[in-house]
Amino acid sequence: MSQKPITENTLFYGDNLKILREYIPDESVDLIYLDPPFNSNRNYNVLFKDESGSESEAQITAFEDTWHWNQAAEETYDELVTQAPDHVSKMIASLRDFIGTNQMMAYLVMMAARLVELHRVLKPTGSLYLHCDPTASHYLKIILDTIFNPKNFRNEIIWHYSGWNARLKDAFNSRHDIILFYTKANSQVFNSFALPWESEEEYVKIRKQKVLIDDEGKKYVLSDAGGGQRVKRYLEEALQYGRPVDDVWDIDKLNNSSKEKLGYPTQKPLALLERIIQASSNPGDIVLDPFCGCGTAIAAAQKLGRKWIGIDITHLSITLQKYRLRDMFPDIQFNVVGEPRDMAAAKQLAQDNRYQFQWWALSLVQAKPLGGQEGSKTGKKGSDRGIDGVITFIDDAYAKPKRVLVQVKSGHVKSGDIRDLVGTVQRENATIGVFITLEPPSRDMITEAVSAGYYDSPGWHQKYPRIQIRTIAELLKGAKIEMPPQHGTFKQAQKAHKDEEAGQRELFS
Repeated sequence: MSQKPITENTLFYGDNLKILREYIPDESVDLIYLDPPFNSNRNYNVLFKDESGSESEAQITAFEDTWHWNQAAEETYDELVTQAPDHVSKMIASLRDFIGTNQMMAYLVMMAARLVELHRVLKPTGSLYLHCDPTASHYLKIILDTIFNPKNFRNEIIWHYSGWNARLKDAFNSRHDIILFYTKANSQVFNSFALPWESEEEYVKIRKQKVLIDDEGKKYVLSDAGGGQRVKRYLEEALQYGRPVDDVWDIDKLNNSSKEKLGYPTQKPLALLERIIQASSNPGDIVLDPFCGCGTAIAAAQKLGRKWIGIDITHLSITLQKYRLRDMFPDIQFNVVGEPRDMAAAKQLAQDNRYQFQWWALSLVQAKPLGGQEGSKTGKKGSDRGIDGVITFIDDAYAKPKRVLVQVKSGHVKSGDIRDLVGTVQRENATIGVFITLEPPSRDMITEAVSAGYYDSPGWHQKYPRIQIRTIAELLKGAKIEMPPQHGTFKQAQKAHKDEEAGQRELFS
C-alpha cells in the first residue's frame, strides 16, 4: 500500500480510517489522543437492542453520537475477521457472539478497525490515550489489550470533575470519565511531573505529617522511606518536590462562563490535554487526534511546542478548529486537506450536504459558526434568527465588542435575501452584514447592498460597506470582508491613524 508523506500541522477533513491509511506512514506518530463520540446517555436497553440494519450510514454525524449496525458496520466487521491479525479476528468475532448486532457492537467494530491503524502509525516509543466513559470502557479495554498487548497497559486514569449532585433514586451521581493509557512498547516517552503545594498548611494537612525544627531552626518532617524506615526531609525541599500526579485527576469541566467555551458539546478543558501531552511527549514530537472535534488536543499541542495532526468528519469541526487556532495563535501556519479547492468541489459539497457547505463557507471568512446543533438536526438557523456565523471586533475606546453577521446561501438567491439581511443587522444591532452566495448575485441584489450605506469606524477612521456580498468564487480567489481588523485594538487603531496623518503631513510639507 503506497502512502503519501506525513503532513505535520495539518487538519484533515474526512473519515479517519481512510485518512490514516492514505496519509499516515507506519511508526510516525509520538502520541495519540482520541475521544471517539458515543451516545452514553442512551439507555443500555437501546444500545444492546438488535437492529434491522436499515439505517442509511454507519457513521457519527456532527452531534448525533450514535453508531448503528448496518451495511457499513457489517463490511467493517467482515474486513476485521478476514484481514486483521488472527488474535484481533478472534476477539472481534467473540465480542459479536456475546454482544450481538446492535449499536454497541457497531461502535466497537468501527473502533477496532481504527485502533488497528492507530497502533500501526504509533512509534515504538509512543503512547495512546483513549478517552471514554463507563458505558463502553470495559469493552474498549478488551480491544486495546488485544491490539496493544496487556503488558503495554499503563493506567486507567480517572478524570474526576465537580458538578451539582442531585438526589438519585437508584444510583450515585456520575462525575468521572475514563482515559485508557497504553504504549506501543515498554520504552515509551514519559515525563512524570508534580503539582505544587499551595502552602505549608496544605502539605501538613494532606500528608498528615508533624513539622519539627532542628538545632539550626530549620523546619523538617520525617518521611516514610519504606521498609519501616523514616528519613529526615526539610520542609522547604518537600514543598518544592510537590505532589507527583497519580491516576485520579481532579480537573473541572468547562462551565458556561469559561473563556475556552466554544459551544461544542463534547469540548474538553485545555488543562486536561496539556497534562497528557506534557506527560507523554516532548517538544517537537507529533501529536495525532483522529476525532479532533473542536480541537482542544490540537490547541494544546500547538501551545506546548508539539507538531500535530487533526482529523474530523465534519466541516463544522474543521471550521471551529481554524477559528480557534487563529484566535489563540494569530501568526500560526497550518494546512487543511479535504476541503473544496475549486467551484466544482464547492458545488458538490453543497449538493451533498448544505450544512457542511455552510460551515466550510464560514471558515473562508474566519466566521465563528452559530447553531451547529440546531442546524444538524432540525435545519434551523443559528441561535440568532437568520444568522449562520459571526465575527467579533473592537474599534472604540469603550472596548465594546461589535459584530459582523454572516449568512450563507447555497441555492437560488434574490434581492429579497439582501433586504432580509439588512433587517437582521438592524434587529441584532450589528455593525456589518455579509452575504455569502454560491450563485452570482443579481444586479438588484448589488443595488440593495449598496443602498444600505456604510459603517464609519471610530477607531480606524475608515468607512466599510454596511452590507457586503461575497461569492464563493471570489473567496476561493482570496477575497476578504471589508471590516476593522479582528485582532486589532482601539489603541492600535488610534496609533495607525496618527501615523497616517503624520505621514501625510511629511509628504506635503
